[in-house]
Amino acid sequence: MDQYSRMVSYLKVFLPLAALALLATLFLISPGSDGEVTIPFADREIEERLRGQQVTAPFFSGSTAQGDEIWVTADVARASEDQPVIASALRAEIRMTTGGQITLTSDRGTVHPDQDLARFVGNVEIITTDGMVVETEALKTQLSAVHAESPGAIQATGDLGDLTAGHMEIASETVGGPVHLLFTNGVKLVYSPQKLER
Repeated sequence: MDQYSRMVSYLKVFLPLAALALLATLFLISPGSDGEVTIPFADREIEERLRGQQVTAPFFSGSTAQGDEIWVTADVARASEDQPVIASALRAEIRMTTGGQITLTSDRGTVHPDQDLARFVGNVEIITTDGMVVETEALKTQLSAVHAESPGAIQATGDLGDLTAGHMEIASETVGGPVHLLFTNGVKLVYSPQKLER
């Protein structure tokens, strides 16, 4: 047997023994478990969860009769008897069959599945595919159709310029028709032609 073959024979025995010795030292040196398991929640968070029913990262999805997709999500949702679901950081995304998309976000809100309704409250922001950004304090939306309404004043920014109005509605004039943002109640538009040139 030549020197190379002899070396390979020794390594076939030595390397597995060395690996076994390394594994054994891992288990011998590793810190033992004290038997106490820590929960990855703060004490305050545990108390809040125990006080009421709470769901983390809930979502609702559905589609309209025309095939538009509606997704509603939140960071946290709480439910109690005879009251709507109360959500923190409420978000919705509406993907229309025509290719457009509307994104809704707010600090909080309520979801009323039995009434086919979601209410967005606090720093509501509406962003459309064509770049329109609308801000308001409250927005009422349907869960089974592309329809939303702002009961109060809105501020919007888009390609045409800056816009303010006392009321806004997101709807389609005809069944299956294109979705429009309709502004009413003292509409003021500051036209910015340079925005269109972009």
